[in-house]
Amino acid sequence: MLLLAVDTATPAVTVALHDGTGVVAETSRVDARRHGELLLPAVHQVLGDAGRTLDAVTGLVVGVGPGPYTGLRVGLVTAATFGSVLGVPVHGLCTLDGLAYASGIEEPFVVATDARRKEVYWARYDDFRTRVSEPSVDRPADIAEQVAGLPVVGAGALLYPDVFPDARGPEHQSAAALAALAAERLAAGEEFLAPLPLYLRRPDAQVPKNYKVVTPQ
Repeated sequence: MLLLAVDTATPAVTVALHDGTGVVAETSRVDARRHGELLLPAVHQVLGDAGRTLDAVTGLVVGVGPGPYTGLRVGLVTAATFGSVLGVPVHGLCTLDGLAYASGIEEPFVVATDARRKEVYWARYDDFRTRVSEPSVDRPADIAEQVAGLPVVGAGALLYPDVFPDARGPEHQSAAALAALAAERLAAGEEFLAPLPLYLRRPDAQVPKNYKVVTPQ
């Protein structure tokens, strides 16, 4: 087994290789504006660091979000392209599950990432392997009662400390955690999400008002 994991649903552009036993190479860079520019060089880097070639990959793992439209689709399209070219399966995982797994927390907690527009993407967990709610997008103040007293993992906790006073790491997504979680689930014969974007609202980009349509002559 050699899993190539990628996730671009958050500001972190993160890639890792997992050989079924452990992570053999990984890289992450936090840059919310350069997902498309950074992802393929990151893939090249982890393959080189591990001394492997792309055709040795036996499966792809990709974070399906939730996340902003533009960044999220970079990872999904890249994973789908590699999977098609190599003829290997592409396994989708919720991005929040990767953060939860990396936390290692064994008590109820919340994962919250930045959804922009003064909102967070979030979900509740019984422990680092077990999500107990569907991912949602809300203003922090609107979920304050639901998350009161719980540790909160992810960048959302740091952005809104008044609502999430018990912030825990990690702040950013890690493809290494996503790959390790996928390897566990593959070994257990568990099902994965389809490698399709988990969008919880309309894209941030909007057509300008009073847009003038020009008809070709």
